[in-house]
Amino acid sequence: MTESALLALRGASFAYEDGPVVLDDLDFDVHEGRALALLGRNGSGKTTLMRLLSGGLRPRAGTLAVEGRPVAYDRKGLTRLRTTVQLVVQDPDDQLFAASVAQDVSFGPLNLGLSDAEVRARVAEALAALDITALADRPTHLLSYGQRKRTTIAGAVAMRPRVLILDEPTAGLDPDGQERLLATLDGLRATGTTVVMATHDVDLALRWADDAALLTPSGAHTGPTAVVLARTDLLQRAGLRLPWGVAAARLLRTQGLLDETAEGPRTAEDLAALAVGVAPPR
Repeated sequence: MTESALLALRGASFAYEDGPVVLDDLDFDVHEGRALALLGRNGSGKTTLMRLLSGGLRPRAGTLAVEGRPVAYDRKGLTRLRTTVQLVVQDPDDQLFAASVAQDVSFGPLNLGLSDAEVRARVAEALAALDITALADRPTHLLSYGQRKRTTIAGAVAMRPRVLILDEPTAGLDPDGQERLLATLDGLRATGTTVVMATHDVDLALRWADDAALLTPSGAHTGPTAVVLARTDLLQRAGLRLPWGVAAARLLRTQGLLDETAEGPRTAEDLAALAVGVAPPR
């Protein structure tokens, strides 16, 4: 944990009314420019943590700070937080409510009191970023599942957040839809958006994220993805399996086919490149 975190929870605890403690004395950082995968078993507190980071919940104890400045849970403070952090939930139908795609995406910017011209510009920018410009006038009830997912993300992107938090964004998407969404997230990262993704998919986390955070009963364990996801002790406590890329790298090293200091494959394409003696792209 460092002072330079864009978002920082310190000593955060939370319990739902009449329920057990979900998170207790948690320290958690989100660093600008780093893609972060959040992993853990069901009930580990991932959703609660995401809602704490985005201001949907307030910690019972501890603090949330943006660039070292504690968040005030009044209207002004929460507006500031929500222009910095946006959360997109797993089920798009929990967030879509307007008649058309463009109307839905415009909701957040309109609530910021922006001019009509600025709202239109933000909507156009967000639709283009998610590759759904052609759907602007489409009724939301006529969208496919993948299109609904993209629309909810566009609504968050229209707020121009510095941190975009996504709860299981690839769940329910076919392989092509997953690839398109990951390409979109890479585009958002290239323009300066820090992305946090909650997922159960350790292979996706290994492939996509710079850092991984495993939520276990003993707290959050965060570090470079390839290092954290090679910790079988932590994976067991988090209720997760070993990523295939880590297992493949161990096999290649025991067979003398991969140098101890070289990065292992993160995708099938990486493994195929190693098989023909070509270093996988990074």
